[in-house]
Amino acid sequence: MSTITMPHWIDGAEYVEEGAEVIAIDNPATGEVIGGVTEASTELVDRAIASARKAQAEWGRTSLAKRTRVMYNFRQLLIDHQDELADIILREGGKTRGDALGEIARGLEVVEFACGIQNALKGMHTIEAATGVDVHTIQQPVGVVGAIVPFNFPIMVPMWMHPMALATGNAVILKPATPVPTASLVIARLYKEAGLPDGLFQVVCGDKPVVSHMLDHPGIDAISFVGSTPVAKIVAERSAATGKRYQALGGANNHAIVMPDANLDFAAQHIVSGAFGAAGQRCMALPVVVTVGEAHDALIERVKARAEGLKIGPGSDPANELGPVISDTSRQRILSWIADAEAKGATVVLDGRGQAPDAEGTGNGYWIGPTIVDQVPLEASLYCQEVFGPVLVIIKAESYEEAISIVNSSQFGNGSAIFTENGQIARQFQLDVETGMVGINVPIPVPVGYYSFGGWKNSLIGDTKIHGQEGVHFYTRQKVITTRWAGSGSHGKIGLDFVASHS
Repeated sequence: MSTITMPHWIDGAEYVEEGAEVIAIDNPATGEVIGGVTEASTELVDRAIASARKAQAEWGRTSLAKRTRVMYNFRQLLIDHQDELADIILREGGKTRGDALGEIARGLEVVEFACGIQNALKGMHTIEAATGVDVHTIQQPVGVVGAIVPFNFPIMVPMWMHPMALATGNAVILKPATPVPTASLVIARLYKEAGLPDGLFQVVCGDKPVVSHMLDHPGIDAISFVGSTPVAKIVAERSAATGKRYQALGGANNHAIVMPDANLDFAAQHIVSGAFGAAGQRCMALPVVVTVGEAHDALIERVKARAEGLKIGPGSDPANELGPVISDTSRQRILSWIADAEAKGATVVLDGRGQAPDAEGTGNGYWIGPTIVDQVPLEASLYCQEVFGPVLVIIKAESYEEAISIVNSSQFGNGSAIFTENGQIARQFQLDVETGMVGINVPIPVPVGYYSFGGWKNSLIGDTKIHGQEGVHFYTRQKVITTRWAGSGSHGKIGLDFVASHS
């Protein structure tokens, strides 16, 4: 096939392993194979780790002024190249241009936080904790970080990781999702142009064998992972077994409650955006709405009317609002779950099965139109699993108490929202709901870059969230230093009596 095999990025340069297995890259809008990427060998991963350890030893002692200068340079280059990156995202990931540019903008927030990393790394200092004794803290880098990321945000999710890790003095080895590797290679080139020393940001491509080797390798000190819950649990277990720090963010099935007093036109507009934006392929999508009482029928009418007006087609046309799902495997899974729910008694209010754009060349693409399914049984996979497609499930409850019980019964706890004009109900909801991120009349409550992102229950394995101040803590280790100098006061008593010797 006349396609380009994408290289890895090792020691500040592109690298192609001869004779390695090639994994195909599809354009989801057409089904056409547009390239390939090789599975990195264990020897290549070992080489990347060795190089990273050597580079990090120096970078960890490099001044904050130099580190932040690199981050400022990188920020500007990211802005300058955002159209190039957006083109890559829509070609390999199937997103619309608006979604692609929005993804870059949200990733940029974390880069900007990293530009001010000096403030986040300030320690504490106590004078005269005891006579002549001072105590202070410092934060030092963890070392080499392995970043393992999903396909749905090839720019944003990695940028939740690598700017924070690099700014705090670490090296990063990024393993992008195999369907969407090219953006990571462009990012590597931009870091080099920004002045980042070679070896500090490396890209190794591949599937399970690469991930497995990274998890077990003693040369990697921390793993940052975003993906499915089953894999997040494996990452946590394997990382803990080898003494690594880990961030392990899993799946989601976010709910929104719509109260009878809500502004239903406003709610419908934002529910459509939350459910069908990025073809539903985001961990903060809004796939489930729980209506309360009389809000049910009126909301469905409004949501259906707006969803029917969405323009479906490839992201190469800026007018299109809904692109394909990532693969035919994903498409077939979603279709099977819709059919299963229907067989269990659900009602398909808006059917996107078989819907595809008229654009030339899209006949073999992985298309599903916006789909709304009402009265879905809670045991159906369409409700209780992470669909990751343009499907909105609607459940009816008779009261707020019933609605919050449904929301909290989910195995996931990433995000949640409520639409209401009642401040008391909204306040109660933010206390009652068992999720890590909450929106009040906000359907996708993704925190800004200087707050931390992460859920509860099966959406976050362990308790370490990503970016923001929790990201700083993850990528650094704290030392507490107790100091006494001769002549600074009483020398204290020599012996094993800690209290007496420090008084």
